[in-house]
Amino acid sequence: VEHPVTEMISGVDLVKQQICVARGEKLAFSQQDLKITGHALEIRVYAEDPKNNFLPDIGKLEVYDKPSGSGVRVDDGFEQGMEIPIYYDPMISKLIVHADNRQEAIARMTRAIDEYTISPIATTLSFCRFAINHPSFVAGDFDTNFVAEHFKPAYLESQSSSDEAELAAILGSWRISQEKPSLPKKNTAVSASNWRSNRTAH
Repeated sequence: VEHPVTEMISGVDLVKQQICVARGEKLAFSQQDLKITGHALEIRVYAEDPKNNFLPDIGKLEVYDKPSGSGVRVDDGFEQGMEIPIYYDPMISKLIVHADNRQEAIARMTRAIDEYTISPIATTLSFCRFAINHPSFVAGDFDTNFVAEHFKPAYLESQSSSDEAELAAILGSWRISQEKPSLPKKNTAVSASNWRSNRTAH
């Protein structure tokens, strides 16, 4: 269903292969050639407010800065300055990561979510961060009742407060590091040396 995950672990561009088949071409590989490498995760980023029963949000993307880097992929159809309308599906993008194993993939996804900046539109990024780091998800022990069983909007409030406190601590440390201790002022008055005095005297 989510073809980017398959593409990340197989290295095969499925959309390209579909187009080739539609042209009447044969696949350049067989089933035996396919190998699964590593672990991939995907989240869907929606313009919805997880703190308000996932109510859809609309408006202008004043800030839209997506993550990048090794093993990180974003499939989207928006750019900064574009409008999220009321007429269509509220999905903004798909965020996919690939790593050597599940634990590393979760860590990479967490970092990618933290780097994904969307404002002022409400999105599901905070919920996705909560979900992928929940013990049940990490252990692979979950089902389609995950939200009903494990999620409450208040959890995101505490997460936001924790993130803000961490950011404040980082900024505070940075500011302290930038403050240079004041040095005592040097006496700019130059006293005459004995050599000068003696030279003048002669």
